Amino acid sequence: MAWVDLSVPVVTGMPVYPGDPQVAVTPALTVAEAGVNVARVHLGSHAGTHVDAPFHVDDSWPRLEDVPLDRFAGEAVVMDVRGLPPRAPIGPDLLPRGLRPGRVLLVVTGWSRHWGTPDYLAHPYLTAETCERIVAAGVRTVGVDALSVDRTPEPGDDGFSLAAHRALLGAGAVIVENLTGLDRLAGAGRAEVFAFPVRLTGDGAPARAVARLHR
Repeated sequence: MAWVDLSVPVVTGMPVYPGDPQVAVTPALTVAEAGVNVARVHLGSHAGTHVDAPFHVDDSWPRLEDVPLDRFAGEAVVMDVRGLPPRAPIGPDLLPRGLRPGRVLLVVTGWSRHWGTPDYLAHPYLTAETCERIVAAGVRTVGVDALSVDRTPEPGDDGFSLAAHRALLGAGAVIVENLTGLDRLAGAGRAEVFAFPVRLTGDGAPARAVARLHR
């Protein structure tokens, strides 16, 4: 067995979704002055690798604390769409076999290589039809190595849409975004994924996502 960390580090100035709170991690206490090191952390609930709860896009949908724990772990099914151009839609014809209840669909765009650069915002994205097929197969956990499952608008772009979010979250699914290292799972055989969020209430929370590979 081998373990793979699928989470980005939480550091000051890390990339965030446009308009989200900036991240700052600074010393609050130090060994020299207080005998212990304690950090002060300022971030939004969707900073870094994080989980979206249904409440994220609709006040009437389940909050993070109401989501069953089994939504945050399961056997992975990899959807390898590396090679798509920037801002390309990911259609249902690219869905892999093996989708069934209890599985975690991991969408490997390869876009984590752009983390920390302006190109990270130009990731491929899931179409609403693709998401409808996913939930019809019984899958309720979807992760992606990109900023969002939806298209991230460019500055001045009025084409903002949460169609993928609404199709998934409206079915009671959860979304894990800003994953990294998913390329290590493509072709690696059986893998289990764990993405348990911090126990915040409401719309979502940062998570430490990892995979356990069975060789």
